[in-house]
Amino acid sequence: MSTVEKYSPGSFCWVELGTTNAKAAKAFYGGLFGWHPNDMPMGPDQFYTMLQIDGKEIGALYQMDENMRRMGIPPHWLEYIAVANADEAAARAKALGGTVLKDAFDVFDAGRMAVIQDPTGAVFAIWQANRHIGARITGEPHTLCWSELITNNTAKSIEFYTKLFGWTTRAGLASTREYTEIWNGDRPIGGLMQMAAELVDIPSHWMPYFLAISCDASAGKSKGLGGSVQVRPTDIPGVGRFAVIADPQGAVFSLFQPARVQ
Repeated sequence: MSTVEKYSPGSFCWVELGTTNAKAAKAFYGGLFGWHPNDMPMGPDQFYTMLQIDGKEIGALYQMDENMRRMGIPPHWLEYIAVANADEAAARAKALGGTVLKDAFDVFDAGRMAVIQDPTGAVFAIWQANRHIGARITGEPHTLCWSELITNNTAKSIEFYTKLFGWTTRAGLASTREYTEIWNGDRPIGGLMQMAAELVDIPSHWMPYFLAISCDASAGKSKGLGGSVQVRPTDIPGVGRFAVIADPQGAVFSLFQPARVQ
């Protein structure tokens, strides 16, 4: 098990599911990934559920309130990116053309965060760790292994994120489509690609990838648990195999099975 003690700035460090049915979501992801829910009271009939593997946190979920539903916010995964100073990062994001949806605030003594919308419309959070660093396990089955931005403006996205986080990019291909890898220092952490023309009505968004032992088996299992396969298991030559899944409430994520090293 790869236990994490600290995240360097610019690293994806946490994922959080906002859902319309927390009970059903816990059953779905528990059945699919074996995640154990640990409910933390946040107020009258409100809980923030830590998702754990072997007692170590890998992400969280919560039930969206009526205000979020009235705003038309669908069930979704939110990705968190580690920063040294949340206030400074939020101010820089705004100066670069982003929108600060939630100003930096303290989450008890766990850390400090802000929620940002990039210039193309994709939403993410920044996290300045205190007592809570983020996910405690990486590189293991059923943990976050990759983060991908589907954007309506590749050039604008690259300019924004490289200036905000100091990321570098490398051009490549994902099947027959152009793909840009994102590097944080000397490590690839994610990628981005242009939204397909037929998906013009879908806003730019970040998608988490969870490591799978067998992409096909996990995709099949998700259907039995009430999810739906949006993109069937597909090979990326020389890289691995992936599938895109929607959970029973509609939140979308991907599975990734790395190619075997010969």
